[in-house]
Amino acid sequence: MLAVGADGRSPGVGGAPTDLEAEVAALLSSADDPGRPGAVQALPRPTRQPAKVLLVGVGAGDEAGWRAAGAAVIRMVRPDEPLQIQLGEDVPAAALRGLAEGLWLGGYRFRDAPKGPRSIEVTVAVTAAETYERSLELARVTAAATWLARDLATMPPSVKNPAWFAAQIVAEAATRPGLTATVREPEQLAAEGFGGILAVGAGSATPPRLLELSWRPATASRHVVLVGKGITFDTGGISIKSREGMKLMKKDMSGAAAVVAATLGAADLRLPVRITALAPLAENAISGSAYRPGDVITQYDGTTTETTNSDAEGRLVLADALAYAVAELRPDVVLDLATLTGANAVALGKRTAALYSHNDELAGSLAAAGAAAGEQMWRLPLPDEYREYLDSDIADRHSSPSRGAGSVVAALFLSQFLGDLLDRWAHIDMSAPSWIEQDDGDLTKGPTGWGTRTLMRWLATA
Repeated sequence: MLAVGADGRSPGVGGAPTDLEAEVAALLSSADDPGRPGAVQALPRPTRQPAKVLLVGVGAGDEAGWRAAGAAVIRMVRPDEPLQIQLGEDVPAAALRGLAEGLWLGGYRFRDAPKGPRSIEVTVAVTAAETYERSLELARVTAAATWLARDLATMPPSVKNPAWFAAQIVAEAATRPGLTATVREPEQLAAEGFGGILAVGAGSATPPRLLELSWRPATASRHVVLVGKGITFDTGGISIKSREGMKLMKKDMSGAAAVVAATLGAADLRLPVRITALAPLAENAISGSAYRPGDVITQYDGTTTETTNSDAEGRLVLADALAYAVAELRPDVVLDLATLTGANAVALGKRTAALYSHNDELAGSLAAAGAAAGEQMWRLPLPDEYREYLDSDIADRHSSPSRGAGSVVAALFLSQFLGDLLDRWAHIDMSAPSWIEQDDGDLTKGPTGWGTRTLMRWLATA
């Protein structure tokens, strides 16, 4: 149980006055499961100090329990109400990381919201502060990266187009030594053969881009490529979505947001791993120049795709980026994150991403990183017998067969662009958990920044 003072004074953890101890005991005796992670009991004490004490459950006391406690506490205080938390001597460093992440993530506010602080002031009092410095830094950088991913997804499509997104990350990279960012514009995309990106962006007044963000520390022994789907708005194209299906499509670039935010975070932490983040950026719009169902597109690797559904556009831009990574970057590992299919939510619900990989070790390490970060995923199969679903009479493959297993078949489509890196690749379909309809734990209503925390945990051990 964590006791928190919400008036700037310590609640006296470890040495509480007798009257406060009695009040706490009385409150807890009548509470329902007060130790549950994130369960909050408020103890008002007008005219006394501290004037209010919050008792927050931390469950088993693991990092996840402390993260839930931090997120719960931050929602219980007013923006003008100083908050002080005093930790005992036996609290492990991982607990502080969880607590701090919960405080920052649960207190997220969009940067363009009405004027006011983005988060409230919190003081955490500890003994031997140096013990917690690294954990606090990890929490701070992880939360900042997740905030950036949420900001990018929240930005309205009237502002957020491929050029705007790329410009934001170029500006962010310029503030960090060792990071470089390049942007391919339509002419260069055409000259180099990025046919999928060009086709998807052809219907929009704001042309597509390919953003490449690189972190190359001298001490790196491995090279990881991260690819994120960057559809800044998705109408479905000529295969137009319904109004209901379209209203959240400003978040269809959440995979791109996660991979660039995680790369920026890795640079902030000076992680000793080379990272190249690729964000194929396009707006899937409707116009006379939009690509059509039935068109045949030549992808970056020279193979062809029959576009049977213009609302299956994400896999086309990802295919180009994956093929480019294999041919030109020669990484040790390739990961892609994408808000790729509605079938993800049908199979696994709103809180769990689908994980695909032929590599058991890679899949296991990603799932473990997600569990530690508080982002859940479940591994699904890549059955060979479903590959025939992709067969086309006039091209190398269909983009979107209609025979079922939508998320699985989308992953099988992407797998065709990995070449000899197929056994060092993982795909995460994170469409469902990229958005939440109400505050829940360390998630605030709206885009979740899903994947940023998982990638940063995983990159720290890559």
